[in-house]
Amino acid sequence: MNILFFSTQPYDVTYFNQANTDNAHHFRFLEYPLNEDNTALIKDETAVCVFVNDKVNASVIRQLKEKSIRLIALRCAGFNNVDLKAAEEAGIRVVRVPAYSPHAVAEHAVTLLLALNRKIYKSYNRVRDNNFTLGGLEGFDVYGKTVGVIGTGNIGAVFCRIMLGFGCKVLAHDVYKNEALMKAGVTYVSPETIMAESDIISLHCPLTPDTKHLIDAHTISQMKRGVVLINTSRGGLIDTRSVVEALKNGHIGALGIDVYEQEEQLFFQNFSGTIIQDDVLSRLTTFPNVLVTAHQGFFTREALTQIAETTLANINAFEKNEPLKNAL
Repeated sequence: MNILFFSTQPYDVTYFNQANTDNAHHFRFLEYPLNEDNTALIKDETAVCVFVNDKVNASVIRQLKEKSIRLIALRCAGFNNVDLKAAEEAGIRVVRVPAYSPHAVAEHAVTLLLALNRKIYKSYNRVRDNNFTLGGLEGFDVYGKTVGVIGTGNIGAVFCRIMLGFGCKVLAHDVYKNEALMKAGVTYVSPETIMAESDIISLHCPLTPDTKHLIDAHTISQMKRGVVLINTSRGGLIDTRSVVEALKNGHIGALGIDVYEQEEQLFFQNFSGTIIQDDVLSRLTTFPNVLVTAHQGFFTREALTQIAETTLANINAFEKNEPLKNAL
């Protein structure tokens, strides 16, 4: 099958070519994101392979249909950027990678938490300047703290278990309760309880109309003063302007994010030497208690291998007219 990749990075080329061991498919890789302006780049492809910041709205889907595209293969778990109803009406199937080493993202969330708490980024820069003082580097014991986890799917479940290993009290909220987590010691509670009782809150739920701006001025007002907030899921879960205000007044003690509301205009690109026009992100990065990474939570060898292999397995199943277990 001929497949056109959008938003391609060098590692996509490497891992997908490795997974295409029998050369069953022909790939064409483009660095450009998919949107209304560049569907003309599609030639004789049957499928397009897209990532988190590609725009696959109703307008784009109409153009894909005109180009005889029959399959949209997401090489990610999230699908909030795809108009599923429009795809169904157009007769275009949509598949995704629902799980690709959940440990990668969960471990990255823990990394953000620990780096923020123990000021690793500050101490690293100090030592490089031959400054070996400790003032301003004080943290706290994660052991014994109450950790609130919103979303206990594959990634959230791994995060819960890691926090249990740290000796934390873990509270969780999800539409579906994970019995194995409950047996391990996780307590399911309401979102309001998580906001009120947690010292640390980590977001691991999908972005839907119900979860958009889950963290806003109202929910922040319910949180403990000095709470640490971590988001490695989707940027739209957080109303960033409200978080900025909470950082300014000290209600949020630290923020670690690997995702951002407006990241599609910024992440996965190099803007070194230029002035970022996003005033909200620019303000965020001025806080000494904020750590931003550019959607790298998934970025491990294991995850990249799984993403490529699962994506191609989805495409193989479609080509052979087999059941699509990862269809949306």
